[in-house]
Amino acid sequence: MCNPNAKEGSDVGVSQSGKSNAAAATIGGGGKGSGTTSRTVSGSSIGTGIMGSGKENGSVNGGVDGPGDRRGSGASAHILKDAKAVKALTASVNAPQALEQNLKNLHSDAVGGIDGMVELLDSHPEDGVAPSSVERRRELYGCNSLPSAPPQTFWQLFVDTFDDTTVQILMVAAIVSLAIGMYEDPSTGYVEGVAILAAVLVVSVVTAVNDYEKEKQFRALSEVNDDVPVLVVRGGKARQIQVGEIVLGDLVCVEAGDNIPCDGVLVACDGMEIDESPLTGEPIDVDKDLKEDPFVLSGCAVTHGSARFLAVAVGRDSQWGVIKAALENEQDQTPLQEKLDDMAALIGYVGMAAAAATFVAMMFVKLVVKPAYLDDVSVFNHALDAFIIGVTIVVVAVPEGLPLAVTISLAYSTKKMLADQNLIRHLHACETMGNATNICSDKTGTLTENRMTVVKGVFADIPHDDTAEPDAIANMSGEAREIILQVIATCSTARVVPFDPEDAPANEEDLENELTIRDTRPQLIGNKTEAALLILARSKWGGEDNVDTRRASANFGKEGGSRLFPFSSARKRMSVLVNESFSESDNEGGITKSEVKNAASNWTLYHKGAAETVLADCTKYLASDGSEKPLTAEKRAYFESTIKSYASSALRCVALAHRRSIDSIIDPAKATAQCASGAEEDMCLDALVGIADPLRHDVVEAVATCQRAGIHVRMVTGDNLDTARAIAKEAGILTDDGLAMIGEDFRKLTPAQLDEILPRLQVLARSSPEDKHFLVQRLNGGLMPSNEKEWLEVHPGRDFEKEKDNLLPGYQEEWSASRGGVGEVVGVTGDGTNDGPALKAADVGLSMGISGTDVAKNASDIIIMDDKFSSIIKAVLWGRSVFDNIRKFLQFQLTVNVVALTITFLSAVAGYKPPLNAVMMLWVNLIMDTMGALALGTEPPTLELLDRRPYKRDASLINRPMWRNILIQAGYQLALLVFLLQNGPEIFDCEDGSRHHFTIIFNAFVYCQIFNEFNARDIADRFDPFQKMTKSPMFVAVILFTVLAQWGIVEYGGDFTQTHPLDAEEWKSTILLGFMSIPVGFIMRQVPISEDPDSFAGIGKDGEGEGKKKEPLGFVQLISLMVPIIAAGYFQWVKEGVAAV
Repeated sequence: MCNPNAKEGSDVGVSQSGKSNAAAATIGGGGKGSGTTSRTVSGSSIGTGIMGSGKENGSVNGGVDGPGDRRGSGASAHILKDAKAVKALTASVNAPQALEQNLKNLHSDAVGGIDGMVELLDSHPEDGVAPSSVERRRELYGCNSLPSAPPQTFWQLFVDTFDDTTVQILMVAAIVSLAIGMYEDPSTGYVEGVAILAAVLVVSVVTAVNDYEKEKQFRALSEVNDDVPVLVVRGGKARQIQVGEIVLGDLVCVEAGDNIPCDGVLVACDGMEIDESPLTGEPIDVDKDLKEDPFVLSGCAVTHGSARFLAVAVGRDSQWGVIKAALENEQDQTPLQEKLDDMAALIGYVGMAAAAATFVAMMFVKLVVKPAYLDDVSVFNHALDAFIIGVTIVVVAVPEGLPLAVTISLAYSTKKMLADQNLIRHLHACETMGNATNICSDKTGTLTENRMTVVKGVFADIPHDDTAEPDAIANMSGEAREIILQVIATCSTARVVPFDPEDAPANEEDLENELTIRDTRPQLIGNKTEAALLILARSKWGGEDNVDTRRASANFGKEGGSRLFPFSSARKRMSVLVNESFSESDNEGGITKSEVKNAASNWTLYHKGAAETVLADCTKYLASDGSEKPLTAEKRAYFESTIKSYASSALRCVALAHRRSIDSIIDPAKATAQCASGAEEDMCLDALVGIADPLRHDVVEAVATCQRAGIHVRMVTGDNLDTARAIAKEAGILTDDGLAMIGEDFRKLTPAQLDEILPRLQVLARSSPEDKHFLVQRLNGGLMPSNEKEWLEVHPGRDFEKEKDNLLPGYQEEWSASRGGVGEVVGVTGDGTNDGPALKAADVGLSMGISGTDVAKNASDIIIMDDKFSSIIKAVLWGRSVFDNIRKFLQFQLTVNVVALTITFLSAVAGYKPPLNAVMMLWVNLIMDTMGALALGTEPPTLELLDRRPYKRDASLINRPMWRNILIQAGYQLALLVFLLQNGPEIFDCEDGSRHHFTIIFNAFVYCQIFNEFNARDIADRFDPFQKMTKSPMFVAVILFTVLAQWGIVEYGGDFTQTHPLDAEEWKSTILLGFMSIPVGFIMRQVPISEDPDSFAGIGKDGEGEGKKKEPLGFVQLISLMVPIIAAGYFQWVKEGVAAV
């Protein structure tokens, strides 16, 4: 029997739980006045300012005088005068994802270990820094805060919308049109210019309103208060300050539940574990101690224990600060913006060329041909007329509806995507995601649940390959099951709190707000491994056991009750001594009062720990009938092979065991942790469990869908290589010929070497935020250093000329040369703080709404509100739909533009007045702009969109089939207009050039656009103009509105529109002429033109996924093709019959 009165450690001076009174507490027994006392700090008796410090891991040996003797020493002069050298030394021990190198640098002669770091920063392991030095430290090294940009106002967002090439061209065209129109015809000349300005205003207002609303929604979604208090020690006194007031050298005290406010090096700790997943992506809590890992990182959370650490990096210099700084840069342009700018420029050039050709042709007619009708017109006046017509052509050519169509399509898709759990923060992200060629995904919280789960195990000698199956315990006796549930419930300090809607903070606004994100999963408190076991017990596997009741029945901490000896990171195990006389359960799973207690003893030791060490201390194992059987060599070998099998699958293997009649060995009431550890032998092995952070259930299918759609999915994680490989293979990301590597090797690559392996690189493990950032930059060229100054900001202290080709990410000129200036379109998914820079550098950043940190959400363009990877597929689907809808609109609008340009040119050259006046053209523009944008920009997506590869970043908005469709439809419409211009008076018995004549031309032209709108619903070879009309209510509404409005304009427009009412025969004829656009749409699709294979990117074989293939005509297609032809024949027959009579 060991001595129950053995002393384990002295009382502490102050605990963080008493933060409110911390200012009056004295830490370590020494204040300013104790500076003359030399203080040596041992591992077993220190006053630390933290709860229970020094019990296990100890603290540093201060080896320095008290604060009163050290002020003004050489060390003080060093830190307060040589800031550059101090920063270099602190940075050398604070590199991301480089524990070994940081330890090496910490214990180098330059730093001198933890003692040396304390001395370097003129601090003290107990008393902290002198309060008088705080201001000077803040001046030299900054405070622990970063300025955050205020949210943009609506006016700022509105002004930003004018920073667009297309909008700028429209504004210039509008002003010129307004000036020329007012000069030419003051009464109606303003119409065209005002219409264009109105279109620009609508675009700007809609875009600004959307951006403002989304930003408001996002701020409401991610609003947090960073102004939190933190406990520090200054001048030997505990002080509660705001996190932003921490300075370099401060002594910071933290305990379980606190967030780490800055980067630091431990000077004392007691069993501290930290959740570093926000920065590293590793889901397992990391043990911290003074010897093997004394480094703590800002943005992480303390999950267990307590500690005191020295602040070695604050503000911008901390790892969180580096990440925040990387978020300040914005991408220059999105792929869609680049394409739209190119399109606007191209149309502008074509319009100017047509205008110049018209001017030259008209002057040629005047000066060379010299027709009689121009004899009375002076050369100057004719030149002025030619110039005005040229400007008119340019104005007609400018696609004022294009930005409106883009905005309407994006805004519509944004609202629809919200229903698919995609919150769009930036409108452009909708379309850009559709043509993503790469998705660089984080592992933890994105591909996986970020929730440790028991996935398999051996329970009472029964192997279970899937614990999600409730029938897995059918062959286990109630007694065996009772023992396992008892060890799970009692040998744990974690808790599982089920989600309760009544406890969720909600008000009326929250209940009405569809953006309210709530995690309805149970809340896990404490160690993640223990929580995984508790969830198993509470699942169907454990009969939904009430572990809280079971634990409460053990009466821990009460007189005569059970004893708990917490998990030790050094021993990797924990034990409890349970008084079975208290252990009674009223669970519904059929479990009665325990039958496992020995008649002569009521005390049982339950034990849990690392599988290989626990197995070594076991001599028996639990059989399925609840009996204990000897652990033979053969059986031991079986369990050892099981442990190795779990380890090879990247599972954390934990063993559960027990030992009965423990009170015959030790006195439970007086036992200490040391006594309990001595009794951890001759135990009975109850279970081996394999614990992992499992894949989300939808990931495998979602990854396969991405790959089928030509998207290269890569995993970039801070987790270890073996775990990353296993998860990537399970998800279908890592293929047989794929490459997996670690960040340390990645950082050693030159840009050229990285380019060589990029097609095969599928997994990057142990990566730092900088690695992920560099990878994204190398793929898309975003935020790439463009000159020596920017390169040196990334690589301070390096030689640009000698090393520019050797260090990642490279530089703009070199990158452009290696890729022809065209990069990949990259989507990055992530949920942690470490993902922030990569999310910002990506073309589209996607963060997780439930598990994502505020940093990740703030850096992203799209927030996946349900945290499902499959929701990313919906973002791709909607993105491709937006891209195709914009193309449909372009195909429709450019057909009108080609016709309008050509007819204006021909009329001018022939000396005729244009058949369509300004008001008519305004209505046609309204049809092809606003109405066309509403109709074609709101078409819903189809799953067929995922069967093609994404388009390259520089792929043209107009492909070969679109040009074919535009030119053939425009050819038909031009032929029709010319035919009606020349033969209309004879056919319809009206005066040549009269209002009646031009109304017939106008009506036929408008109905050509109405029916061509149906043709424009598909930009490839598929002929099905009336497909899925019930799923496009907006399209149907626009068509109906256009038909009714056209009837009103023709019949009642009068002098304003200069139209003439038409009779029934004229209505039938002009509608039929427009309806002929449908069979023309079929004919044009028979011309064998396919998309350029080089316009596609992503993975997949050349020639695959270039669009829809031709299909046999169905009944509806045949009807839509034959009706206008039959009707035309019928009307012709009737007309000839009437003429004969």
